[in-house]
Amino acid sequence: MDDPRRYVAEFLGSLLLIFFGVGSAVFARVQGGVVVVALAFGFTMLALVYTLGPLSGSHLNPAVTLGVLLSGKISPLGAAAYWIAQFAGATVAAFVIWALTRWGDVVDQTGALGTNGYGAHINLGGAAVLETVLTFLFVLVVLVVTGRGEHAAFAGVPIGLALAAAHLVGVTLDGTSVNPARSFGPALFQGGTALRQLWVFIVFPLLGGALAALVAPLILRRGAGGPGPAERVATPRP
Repeated sequence: MDDPRRYVAEFLGSLLLIFFGVGSAVFARVQGGVVVVALAFGFTMLALVYTLGPLSGSHLNPAVTLGVLLSGKISPLGAAAYWIAQFAGATVAAFVIWALTRWGDVVDQTGALGTNGYGAHINLGGAAVLETVLTFLFVLVVLVVTGRGEHAAFAGVPIGLALAAAHLVGVTLDGTSVNPARSFGPALFQGGTALRQLWVFIVFPLLGGALAALVAPLILRRGAGGPGPAERVATPRP
């Protein structure tokens, strides 16, 4: 029987990742700069991989779930449930951040609730390429390091570092999405331009995740026989 705790874990993990990651930008972007935001995302992801990974795989990102789905390690129904949990968690996290800026006398240091967007420092085409490449890197790292049984104990470190690296590159350009749920939550409460541009930060991270799913087996394959049992992604099939 399917374990509903997996979906609760994805909801809770997404909530925490978005709250600490986006919250670091909204609450401390001026004092901390890009490095603080990148480390907040990376360290939170690292901690959640070890905390929730054994239960749900700690996807916390629809692009990762898509990559796992295309790799055949989760059922379509299970992936859909993960997506619902991830978007719901991100929405709750964004609401808490929005409430703090609206009623908690917290100054929004991004001026846009930490939303993703293009136009100021990068155009539409640039944002599309950037999000595809950054998400490709992140999802590829997730699929490869979790697909190698001998690296399972250390999987959280490269995953966290990859997410931090993506933010170091992208924060000043489009705010760095690499996660459609991360973009959806803040845009929902910010509205306006952020909501109109949201499609870019859903479509192209998903494209990057799909491309990573195509490349990962080439890295994991052992000779012509394909990947061995130890190289399968450690994500339960709902």
